[in-house]
Amino acid sequence: MLGWALTFLVIALVAALLGFGGIAGASAGIAKILFVIFLILFVVAMVARAMKGKPPV
Repeated sequence: MLGWALTFLVIALVAALLGFGGIAGASAGIAKILFVIFLILFVVAMVARAMKGKPPV
């Protein structure tokens, strides 16, 4: 998921450099959404692991 977020971020940066404002804005928005979803899933996974009694790595 983090890889997809970084991919859309790179697409947004390239589109912005080339002057495609609409594509850059859409790609940046998708990258933000994917990054937030990644963070939420990461926190849920860490809490689930801690509740099983395993220490965080």
